[in-house]
Amino acid sequence: MAEAEAVQLKEEGNRHFQLQDYKAATKSYSQALKLTKDKALLATLYRNRAACGLKTESYVQAASDASRAIDINSSDIKALYRRCQALEHLGKLDQAFKDVQRCATLEPRNQNFQETLRRLNTSIQEKLRAQFSTDSRVQKMFEILLDENSEADKLEKAANNLIVLGREEAGAEMIFQNNGVGLLLQLVDTKRPELVLAAVRTLSGMCSGHRARATVILHAVRIDRICGLMAVENEEMSLAVCNLLQAIIDSLSGEDKREHRGKEEALVLDSKKDLKQITSHLLDMLVSKKVSGQGRDQALNLLNKNVPRKDLAIHDNSRTIYVVDNGLRKILKVVGQVPELPSCLPLTDNTRMLASILINKLYDDLRCDPERDHFRKICEEYIMGKFDPQDMDKNVIAIQTVSGVLQGPFDLGNQLLGLKGVMEMMVALCGSEREVDQLVAVEALIHASTKLSRATFIITNGVSLLKEIYKTTKNEKIKIRTLVTADKTILYSVATTLVNCTNSYDVKEVVPELVQLAKFSKQHVPEEHPKDKKDFIDMRVKRLLKAGVTSTLACMVKADSAILTDQTKELLARVFLALCDNPKDRGTIVAQGGGKALIPLALEGTDVGKVKAAHALAKIAAVSNPDIAFPGERVYEVVRPLVSLLDTQRDGLQNYEALLGLTNLSGRSDKLRQKIFKERALPDIENYMFENHDQLRQAATECMCNMVVNKEVQERFLADGNDRLKLVVLLCGEDDDKVQNAAAGALAMLTAAHKKLCLKMTQVTTQWLEILQRLCLHDRLSVQHRGLVIAYNLLAADAELAKKLVESELLEILTVVGKQEPDEKKAAVVQTARECLIKCMDYGFIKPVS
Repeated sequence: MAEAEAVQLKEEGNRHFQLQDYKAATKSYSQALKLTKDKALLATLYRNRAACGLKTESYVQAASDASRAIDINSSDIKALYRRCQALEHLGKLDQAFKDVQRCATLEPRNQNFQETLRRLNTSIQEKLRAQFSTDSRVQKMFEILLDENSEADKLEKAANNLIVLGREEAGAEMIFQNNGVGLLLQLVDTKRPELVLAAVRTLSGMCSGHRARATVILHAVRIDRICGLMAVENEEMSLAVCNLLQAIIDSLSGEDKREHRGKEEALVLDSKKDLKQITSHLLDMLVSKKVSGQGRDQALNLLNKNVPRKDLAIHDNSRTIYVVDNGLRKILKVVGQVPELPSCLPLTDNTRMLASILINKLYDDLRCDPERDHFRKICEEYIMGKFDPQDMDKNVIAIQTVSGVLQGPFDLGNQLLGLKGVMEMMVALCGSEREVDQLVAVEALIHASTKLSRATFIITNGVSLLKEIYKTTKNEKIKIRTLVTADKTILYSVATTLVNCTNSYDVKEVVPELVQLAKFSKQHVPEEHPKDKKDFIDMRVKRLLKAGVTSTLACMVKADSAILTDQTKELLARVFLALCDNPKDRGTIVAQGGGKALIPLALEGTDVGKVKAAHALAKIAAVSNPDIAFPGERVYEVVRPLVSLLDTQRDGLQNYEALLGLTNLSGRSDKLRQKIFKERALPDIENYMFENHDQLRQAATECMCNMVVNKEVQERFLADGNDRLKLVVLLCGEDDDKVQNAAAGALAMLTAAHKKLCLKMTQVTTQWLEILQRLCLHDRLSVQHRGLVIAYNLLAADAELAKKLVESELLEILTVVGKQEPDEKKAAVVQTARECLIKCMDYGFIKPVS
């Protein structure tokens, strides 16, 4: 019965094939394959399904099916020829040539086989010539780079060309096959910064998206050598090596999202050992004195990004468990560093904050209470092991570690405060004569005193000491901390003082006519104090920031609601907004916990306070890395305050900076884009795209450029009866380069995602072709590249549309751009133009010339 049904399904598949319904034919053949064991019928079914694969351009499947038919019958001429056709499309010309050669041997008089044989022979010869030419160019580049007498301009050009070649799949493979890794290591050995940088960036390109190459490069270069390069003081070098390691990690962990088949999959079947080795070396970097502050920061960034799970729905948190067991003590050592002590490791302003963020992420990534208890015990043992009555430096480090943990997982920090002697040591250090002891102790007390129970202990045991420190110390950092810690009931008074210092209260607009009238009537007219001028305010803000006011404010925000009233929250929000005014200061504010502290102020309190806090958040979100400014799940809480600023009742600056912040957030992940969409921000963003104000229109368009990656946003553009797509197309024709760039980016992604939008684009306005041609000829390379991507998407979407484009002036534009010699800057532009021309050749609209 099964065999008869299989034959019936085969016949059904044949009928579908004749009607050109290849998907239905494939389905029938696949069902038949499950029902039969007859070898002749199996061979026929595989051969027929291969034919369907060729018709639907599923060349990998076609080659696989043809191979199965050949395994059954090695002389199956139809299967051989079909595999030849599939392999040719896959670019495997030598294998295709062998198959057609066998076909021609079996049927020497078949003209089709002879013609294919000649064509493939010519193609292989051309490919070999091109390969030889590229091989020689690669060799020439290395000769220039390794020659000590090479001229500077030739050296720079060769280095840039090598980097560009390494970023392309074909070029990366060419370098790899020509002993490129060994030659790149020779460049590293020269120890000349510009050559080492070029080698690192080339290796990074070669590792991206290729697990097998990444594995070989990791083993050839060695992880200890890579970490050694990242440990240097040179910030540019450290960042480049960090990018190389990230590319290797992405490729080994499958984050590159590529499919791997055959030998490559077999080569890198298990990369866990390599990933564990990388993690181990990064943890060792944290506590090495040979590592620069920049290198330590990059190691922490890599651990922050790659160890904790990106999605808590994933059950496996083995990487976090490994780091807790093998590296938590090392991370705690970084958190406990005191810059004023001679034993301190090299740090930057961000190092301790990055370590606190890592502790927080690791703790959040734990799945159960036993795992959290184990984490806590390691922290307790480390801190208690530091206490030493004979060594004050160790005691300071122990308290600094507690302070750092309090800036991470707060509940864990509170448990550590309950350890015997911790609070007492904090108070005792306040009585020390050394400023470093006082500074660390007071900083820790600030973080400890956000709970009433702790505050009571401090008021009972340490107020007199804190007052004495305030009177005697000349260190402003200590002064401001003792003032806030000594008595939590004066929060409102402190906040008011800071508002006055920063001039962040509301200033009424002065009407000159009324001033003249008041003077005429001999009324008192208040005059601006000389020290209320902007220069003086800026100086005061700088001094406050230098004194560490941000960490003090962050501590005040954590206070119990019984102490922190809505009015106090509003005052704190005003101060934060004033501190955030200068973009250069925002990194310091983030490093001292200002980003996290602003979130509750933007969500709770008076209406004015929430708006002020939301505006400060927008300023930070616009220029900061959200992963550092708002670590973990906190980043999702930032969206609503920013969206609330997209209101006509808010001023233009608030609208503008909220759009910049949302642009930065929407560029991070689809989960954030989804959150922005759910907060109903899309209509507001669209409204600002219509604005006459250039900067608002630009910011809104840039935000939309990021948002269109989201599928639900794309659905809005696909829906009938709206002008969304028309607006984006017309914005591509604006004179403002930045608006054009953002609109072209949005249009490129939309047309790449949906063929329907390619056709719709040609219908929304009669100016579409003129606008597209202007984009493809644009002076700004980023705009030109996006225009060419749009052109490629339209060409690939529909043959009739492609014909229309070829008949226009666009073909001439593509030809001119495609003929240019690519350098590092123009590589993407020239490559995209060439891909457009290849697509035209595929349609048969144009022919290549020799």
